[in-house]
Amino acid sequence: MDTSTSITNSSSFQNSHFILMGLPGIHKRQHWLSLPLVLLYLSALSANLLIMITIQHEPMLHEPMYHFLAILSVVDIGLASTIMPKILVIFWIDAKAITLPECFAQIYAINCFFCMESGTFLCMAVDRYIAICHPLQYPSIVTEASVIKATGFMVLRNGLLTIPVPILASQRHYCSRNEIQHCLCSNLGVVSLACDDITVNKFYQLVLAWVLIGSDMALVFSSYALILCSVMKLNSGEAMSKALSTCSSHLILILFFYSVIVVLSVTQLAEKKIPLIPVLLNILHNVIPPALNPMVYALRMQELRLGFQRLLGLGGDMATK
Repeated sequence: MDTSTSITNSSSFQNSHFILMGLPGIHKRQHWLSLPLVLLYLSALSANLLIMITIQHEPMLHEPMYHFLAILSVVDIGLASTIMPKILVIFWIDAKAITLPECFAQIYAINCFFCMESGTFLCMAVDRYIAICHPLQYPSIVTEASVIKATGFMVLRNGLLTIPVPILASQRHYCSRNEIQHCLCSNLGVVSLACDDITVNKFYQLVLAWVLIGSDMALVFSSYALILCSVMKLNSGEAMSKALSTCSSHLILILFFYSVIVVLSVTQLAEKKIPLIPVLLNILHNVIPPALNPMVYALRMQELRLGFQRLLGLGGDMATK
């Protein structure tokens, strides 16, 4: 009788918070990683803000390609800011507790911004495909109105389809363990602590990954395959070089973004043997692309470099050369 009573009481208990333990295996030394993470975070914030201000300030950058770049900067800032403040608080003052509502909100923000980044890369790939493969129709197809519609569709698609992820997680019953072997609230990491069945959670996360990220990735690489085929048919070497140059920066970042996703998926299989690797890769994948994207665009896009120079007052003479 006493045993059944204790079981009932245990199953009815609900944790009020989770404990984010940090990086598995190096809890006592993880604070040393705060310096490079802070530098990456500050770099991501400052560089993306500079891109947004430059695009708004420079009339020559008021084109669809740069509008999508500004949207990517907003998404990058949101993605990095969703996780970095809490990670730094964990590393600096050991404040590991996070309430259930805060954790579920972070799950939603991570999934939403992550899918938004993938969707933005898709829009940029389609933009480059139309510009290179159908240059005469480009001004009539890719207009300011079409950019607004594409942005609105991305926000609605990613905002609505990711809502069930935290809702399903909040419906689980957390009655025993509350320690998450991570620095952030990942969906599967949280629901693995539930006392009841999490099959629906795993299924929806898998469907979301295939429907959104998977379809985006397939369409992105299809666009660049068509671009490559079109470029190879050009008789002019100069035209071929110019066409490849306009989309090389996009392709570099897209390859990095999706290749890390594949690596993360593979390392999840070895999580029990080497738990640190997938956790560290997950953190870096949320902060390195936001810091890397502006650097690649600044190096590869001359118009953007000139805009930086004029905005910062560094190249009045250089800009006219």
